[in-house]
Amino acid sequence: MPPSDLDKIAAIDDPYLLLRVATERLNAAQQEVTELARLRRRVIQELHAQGMSYAQIAEKAGLSRGRIHQIRHTGPAPEGAFLGVGSVTVVTPLRHDAATGRSMVALDDMRAGKRLEDFARTFSLTVTTDNVTVDGQINLNRPGLLVICGPRMSEAMQQAYDADPVIRWDRDDKGWKLLDTRTGREYRSGSQLDPQQPTDSAFLGRLPRPDGNGSFLAIAGIHPNGSLGVIHLLANEIATLWGQVGDRRFSCVVGVEYDLQTGEPVRAELASPLYRHGDT
Repeated sequence: MPPSDLDKIAAIDDPYLLLRVATERLNAAQQEVTELARLRRRVIQELHAQGMSYAQIAEKAGLSRGRIHQIRHTGPAPEGAFLGVGSVTVVTPLRHDAATGRSMVALDDMRAGKRLEDFARTFSLTVTTDNVTVDGQINLNRPGLLVICGPRMSEAMQQAYDADPVIRWDRDDKGWKLLDTRTGREYRSGSQLDPQQPTDSAFLGRLPRPDGNGSFLAIAGIHPNGSLGVIHLLANEIATLWGQVGDRRFSCVVGVEYDLQTGEPVRAELASPLYRHGDT
């Protein structure tokens, strides 16, 4: 019988290497347990939604009805997979601070990033952070990316948005706007209107990685209020969004109304249809 991973780790002579390898393996095992619990809960919810009773599910699975009820109410919620599996990386753009000559994250971007980090952790996801560089560089060919960045800040993101088959970024003498190429409707920021309004429009979608090996979640408001509004929408509607698109590629425009004094979103909803890219 070949040695197990545990046997191999236990056989390491160097105590410091053993400590590091054991810690890495434990972290990986904990992530696997979390995702198995999420998957198990999701299957029960899907079977029940198809019309099976919990008693029937228990009988078919060879488990007690009480155990099925316990699984249904414990563990991470299945809709957390809308954000990712296991671990995710929240990416925000760096900007040049003319006063100090240093790179910095703007307060609004920091607020949006931190809010998305905290939200992802509620689904027992491991969260790390990264930044789009001042000159717009970002490696999008990684799993689990949640990128809060519009096309203006990054050529790489501009190219990624250009790959979307339905929602496009464009600009004119009034500024940036989002265009639904299926309906021809334009979505703008309320600051571009006359009189101005405390509203914004934002992109939410799952876009293909440049290398073609997966996707990443992209969030960007015309202004930062829009990005905050998308996260507000996710916090309230992620289960519905997960039910509609799962982990497939999609895109939509989110309409956001915000408090003029604080900039905080007070309402966020889908302004465009939610387009599943395989359906377009």
